[in-house]
Amino acid sequence: MPVLPRGLVVRRLLERQQAGELATRHVRAVAETVGVSERTVWRWLEQAKTSGQVEAPVRQGYAVSDEVWALLGEVGGNVAELRRRLAAAGGGASVPSASTLHRVIRRDRRAGRALTVGRESVVAGPSRPDPRSELGLNVVAEKGVGGQVFLREQKHLAQVPDAQVVHTPAVRSVLRTVAHAAAVGAVVCLYGDAGQGKTVALQYALSQLPHPARVRRVHVGVHPTVPELRRVLGDALELGRRLPRGAGEGDLMLVNALRQRVCWCWTRRSVFRGDSFEYFRYLWDEPATQLAIIFVGGEGCHTVLRREPMLSSRVFIWQHFTRLTPGEVLEAILLFHPVWAGADPDDIAFADRHAAHGNFRAWAQLTAHIRLALARTGRPGVDRDLLRWAFSRLGPAA
Repeated sequence: MPVLPRGLVVRRLLERQQAGELATRHVRAVAETVGVSERTVWRWLEQAKTSGQVEAPVRQGYAVSDEVWALLGEVGGNVAELRRRLAAAGGGASVPSASTLHRVIRRDRRAGRALTVGRESVVAGPSRPDPRSELGLNVVAEKGVGGQVFLREQKHLAQVPDAQVVHTPAVRSVLRTVAHAAAVGAVVCLYGDAGQGKTVALQYALSQLPHPARVRRVHVGVHPTVPELRRVLGDALELGRRLPRGAGEGDLMLVNALRQRVCWCWTRRSVFRGDSFEYFRYLWDEPATQLAIIFVGGEGCHTVLRREPMLSSRVFIWQHFTRLTPGEVLEAILLFHPVWAGADPDDIAFADRHAAHGNFRAWAQLTAHIRLALARTGRPGVDRDLLRWAFSRLGPAA
């Protein structure tokens, strides 16, 4: 049954009452239709006869002035801090309750009132040493052009001093994908078997962005809950204890902090559930955010995302990582490390067939063993005997 305006039903009841035809059943029917008690309807009638006003009185309520709204921006959208400042400025007089402030601010934000925070949210975190110096890595692009690469977590490469990241077709593709995603705020999924170089390519691409400090990688546990995601996102944005405990207020502060362009990267270490994916979709869909999301995972990563149509339909690029082809191996490995610079191409093909199988991580491990063997034996370069010894260190033959 449709909900009728209060003014209309009160006017009809008054007409019945003036005609002497008003009965309790009429009042009961109106109460059920409007969704109030019969006593409330009788009170409306009494007020209408006394004041002549059949419509509901207009409640002015609390409105956030432009000055208070600007102060809200100065405190980074923190409503509790806003209320403390209002109380301090006015001596505690006529300061609305926290619930009223939250309700009115949320209503204004949903109505499109823009909130300009006084300071840009800091997402870079503390300054870090040059990752290249930490890992002993350089970067080779095309013909050996150098550059900086962000590879803090590539421990298998850290064991190979002088290793270099080569611009394979996959790396070049990731460079374009990540640059576009960060520029327009897109959702991207990079997936493929372990060891194919997904994380290396991604970290390198992120380091080449115009604002790499705005890239955040957040690590959470397996099957994280939405409150856990909200907390780790707040920590990454350095909101800390300023993040309200309430879900609505916390989400509002996160949205405000994500008004600048930020790129989030989530790796396979976190297995998400449906409600977690829905939270990503909510943050990305929020008109005020400028958020790029990059999911990186194993071969089954894309199937997990596909089960969440609300989020997967928003994925702009699905990029599949595959093994290096024999031609790509020969081109890339010659640049990967100096130990391969003078190697016979047939020996490189032999190593790929019997041990590495086009897997980037396997090549990094093989290179580490070859480098160690050359240093211990004093041999001038790679040969089949040295390769067979290195194969034995990698495990049983495939």
